Amino acid sequence: MHNLFLHWKPITEVLILWFFIYHILLFFEGTRSLQVLRGIIMLLFVFIISQKFDFIVLDWLLKKLFGISVIAILIIFHPEIRQGLAQLGKRNIFRSNLKEEDIQFFVKQIAQACENLAANKLGGLIAVEKNDSLATYIQSGEIIDSRVSADLMQAIFTPNNPLHDGGLIIQHGRIAAAGCIFPLAINQELNRVFGTRHRAALSLSEETDAILIVVSEERHDISIIYRKKFYRDLGGAELELKIKELIKTKKDE
Repeated sequence: MHNLFLHWKPITEVLILWFFIYHILLFFEGTRSLQVLRGIIMLLFVFIISQKFDFIVLDWLLKKLFGISVIAILIIFHPEIRQGLAQLGKRNIFRSNLKEEDIQFFVKQIAQACENLAANKLGGLIAVEKNDSLATYIQSGEIIDSRVSADLMQAIFTPNNPLHDGGLIIQHGRIAAAGCIFPLAINQELNRVFGTRHRAALSLSEETDAILIVVSEERHDISIIYRKKFYRDLGGAELELKIKELIKTKKDE
């Protein structure tokens, strides 16, 4: 016990370093800056060796190179760094893990609501949050914070309801908000085939890993959009299975 108390600081430092290194890698993920980061790590490795074996010339050269490289990286990779910051800001680091029965319940409620909306020739747009936080979009709508209910979702998307035109967001297995404003994809070819809800869902799927469910008011069909991929003409059972599959899908898959 005494030894554990003595070593708590090094253990804490290692955990903090691990946390920050992991999120730095997430920060650079999907950008060209990741390659630069690997190059910097290699240079650091060479620098440590030069320090250990007292390579004077190599040590001097690397010190000068590091001083210049920081400014060069900020200038050259400004767009990639900005994109990485945006993605990091969306990431829901402290997300809660839902139990299997909770997932089963709210997915069933979504499928039931979508089937009823399609049967009644009504439209709807539902976003299920995964890893990337939808907090920004939640703030654009009306906060609800309710358990997922098929009846409530149908009521929200009923015409003349003030919230029926926006998107509904499910976060941590609960209805977080409705009437939310999503960005619209600017795609002329898409405009000819799909309506506003589909364009909004596609645009959000480009920015986040949310699962977007769209009920078409014109065609009375149900679609899922995930990572810019369309899954169309889904029945209730197919919709349930697909949502569950996508919830368990990791980002790199």
